[in-house]
Amino acid sequence: MRVLRSLILGFWLMLLAAATPTCLAQAPTPEPVSDQETELGQEVYKQLLAKGEIIQSSPLYDNLKPIADAIARVAQPEYPHPFKFFLVHEAQPNAFATPGGNVYVVDSLLYFVKNTEQLAGTLCHEVSHTIHRDGANLMVKEQKIEQRELAAAILLGPTRAHLIAIALLGKLHSLGYSRDAESKADVTGSDICAQAGYNPWGLIWLFRDFQNANVNQIPQLLSDHPADGTRIQTLEKHFRDHPATFSKFSSDSKSATPFTVPKGAPETFLHAGNKGGN
Repeated sequence: MRVLRSLILGFWLMLLAAATPTCLAQAPTPEPVSDQETELGQEVYKQLLAKGEIIQSSPLYDNLKPIADAIARVAQPEYPHPFKFFLVHEAQPNAFATPGGNVYVVDSLLYFVKNTEQLAGTLCHEVSHTIHRDGANLMVKEQKIEQRELAAAILLGPTRAHLIAIALLGKLHSLGYSRDAESKADVTGSDICAQAGYNPWGLIWLFRDFQNANVNQIPQLLSDHPADGTRIQTLEKHFRDHPATFSKFSSDSKSATPFTVPKGAPETFLHAGNKGGN
């Protein structure tokens, strides 16, 4: 009986080996986004829509789109849902990404950056948070803490995804990511920028420009962890460790491409009664 079982096992192992292609190296396959993750991203969109923050049309899209498209082409193979970039209107220059592929850019950020490379570095950083699933992971941790509050609120009417989306949006606006998550997004973002043809030193230039600035005058992604100096050191080491990728890019900010946008650009806001193509 043992011999028979051994023969059967050996037979199935041979079939498995024959069906499995052999290769020395293979790019990792992106992990599929769960239905819950996609739903969470859609709920955040609805929150911004209900607040009247999403800009439907603006000349600023003409400045944003070429950079966003180039970054999306490089980043897309790492994520199974299409990246979409939206302009939003908020008080402080900022950018943030949510599960499901949506990246939100506050309109004032386009007036805030000094050059194309700084904006590209910011967008690459945010796209990397999506690739790393930092938003979803953040809310998994938060749900464990707030499970009782969520359960109580659900009884009063709102759906669970709706409540979690509200919490996530609050976290994205209050720098809820860990230092490790932020630093990893910097590094991955620099790789994406390099592949997209944008100088990855742009994010470092942004850090340097505002190390001594008033915290109320800088984008939220720069105003906290990790300290600007630490983020700069991490990126510089990454550049040194991978000269084949980064040595062709100049570290001199004087080589940057000026970024200009029309002053007082007219904007049309998207309202809940007129939902766009999310």
